[in-house]
Amino acid sequence: MAKILPPHGGLDEPVNRVVDTLGDTAGMPKINVVAVDQTSLYRIADGTLSPLTGPMGKADYDQVLNEKSITRSGEKWAWAIPVPLPVTDAEAESLKAGEKAALEFEGTVFGVITIDSVYDWDKAEFIEKTYGTSRTDHPGARLWTGDERTKLCGGEISLLAYSDDREFKDRIMSPADTRKLLAEEGYDASIAFQTRNPLHRAHEYALVYGAEKVLRDEKPSKIGVFLNPLVGQLKGDDVPAATRMLTYERLIDGHYLGDGDKDVDLWKSSGQDINQQTKLAGLDMRMYYGGPSEAVMHAIYRQNLGFTKFIIGRKHADAPYDDKTDIWGDFDAQEIFTKLGGKLSIETVNVGFAAYFEEIARVGLVEDNKGKTKVSISGTKVRTILNSGDMPDSRIMRPSTAEVLIEYYKKKNAASA
Repeated sequence: MAKILPPHGGLDEPVNRVVDTLGDTAGMPKINVVAVDQTSLYRIADGTLSPLTGPMGKADYDQVLNEKSITRSGEKWAWAIPVPLPVTDAEAESLKAGEKAALEFEGTVFGVITIDSVYDWDKAEFIEKTYGTSRTDHPGARLWTGDERTKLCGGEISLLAYSDDREFKDRIMSPADTRKLLAEEGYDASIAFQTRNPLHRAHEYALVYGAEKVLRDEKPSKIGVFLNPLVGQLKGDDVPAATRMLTYERLIDGHYLGDGDKDVDLWKSSGQDINQQTKLAGLDMRMYYGGPSEAVMHAIYRQNLGFTKFIIGRKHADAPYDDKTDIWGDFDAQEIFTKLGGKLSIETVNVGFAAYFEEIARVGLVEDNKGKTKVSISGTKVRTILNSGDMPDSRIMRPSTAEVLIEYYKKKNAASA
């Protein structure tokens, strides 16, 4: 029988704020949202951000910043990054608690919000308490310092269904989609891996290692293995989602995951096949570049998708200062789960540094292969190789992934020439 975790916040089912019609919105004040805000609103509406039913009002916002939790049904639940809705000063003046406003994106009304509260946005406090630093010379802080809006609002939303025309839309899955798949497949354990990048073999191994750890420790009769990349808004130098999804499709459809690196005997003895049980499920959520705080949010998303385990790797959701010094320690995102501000049902699987080692002729964890010869190339060097049209060492990146990226950089370079 399938094991599917309940949604976060003590709910029986994920939140669903998608409606067929909004009614007459003509006389309502309007809030013009930007793309990242719309993405967050739709993840509230489809239940990825359960138990939220709309952007956070001031009470939730303050509690998250100060206690790393939200309160529902008299209990505290882990939460690490506030999810309010920024508005302009002019919009804020038109909003009143208890009244409705129309949500508009690029001239089209897509939803309605019943206002709970409108409040000032102290960005310095937001950045310091979310990122653990008052410095603003890093990608996470620039998400907010680059936003001219200075007010926030919260309330309950109703949204029309989202019309997605991206080429990989069929690979994106909502909580309803993943929960249905988990039930149909009968997985009695499932594990998800988060990424915003094309995968090196060391990245792949985090998912392989996590799945194999669950197999050894819990001996499930059938484990679902989910490559669950974020395909929402990223910073400008990240590889775009359409290209990344092509690399993931090549990896999974070609049954390359774990090739040369997996524990063949373990999978055989369990009567299971990692490549038959691996699914690609894109998650249309933005990145916050928030390190440990974002790791908590990533776990919450996956609990709402129904998965039982979530992998936390080194430097999870990391983005350093502009001078390349670290904001967080290598494993701070793992340690934060030992000091959560509230309840969280999903269990995390910690994965350390991984690399290809010559002596064992495969990828393994650094901690398990001390003294052995590590094959490593910096990410910058790999990008240089790909930009030149050459194939990187296959011990670092699989040819199936490299071929897609070479073509991407070729087109990108031609467009900028």
